[in-house]
Amino acid sequence: MKCTCTVAALALLVLAVPAVPALAQHEHHDAKPAEQAAAPPGMDPAMMAAMEKAGTPGPQHAHLAKMAGDWTYDITFWMAPGAPPMKSNGTMHGEMMMGGRYLHETWNGDMMGAPFEGHATEGYDNVAKHWFGTWMDNMSTGMMTSTGSCNEAMDSCTYNGEAWDPMSGQKTTSRSVITWTGADSFKNEAWGPGPDGKEMKMMEIVAKRKS
Repeated sequence: MKCTCTVAALALLVLAVPAVPALAQHEHHDAKPAEQAAAPPGMDPAMMAAMEKAGTPGPQHAHLAKMAGDWTYDITFWMAPGAPPMKSNGTMHGEMMMGGRYLHETWNGDMMGAPFEGHATEGYDNVAKHWFGTWMDNMSTGMMTSTGSCNEAMDSCTYNGEAWDPMSGQKTTSRSVITWTGADSFKNEAWGPGPDGKEMKMMEIVAKRKS
């Protein structure tokens, strides 16, 4: 399978990957979660309890909230194995929504001389017990989805993403690893299929919180 990634597809492979679960060191920035509604008359108490458990923000969502604020990033991406890297930079703003249940991120920067804007939504599913993310940007009309998990220390997280490749019209996959290098900095590396069908490194983001 040949790599048919365009610049927009490459942007999806990295920026769509959630970068939030491992921020255990930052201060909390979000408001208290919304209160749960009372069970309506005649509703099975067990069903109500299950719904409340599924919808109540927990420790993972507190970690999401610690990503709120403003960040700067430098990005490097490779179009083919052995090709010289291309570099750019930008900013990201994160804020919690829906009573502390989800994180919304707005990414702005420059991609090959053109203005770039991307929006991500990150969360943790209490029922499925995994992290997830969605991504959309101004260089495509599609959406990328990803799911992932972190190690116990939550300083390394791996995500698998899936999006439609505009060249082939087929789905393409990516793997990303987020490594926290400090309380206010992280590195996000992404791999996808190369020209020979084997995995190749496509992008790397180095980000730090604005002071």
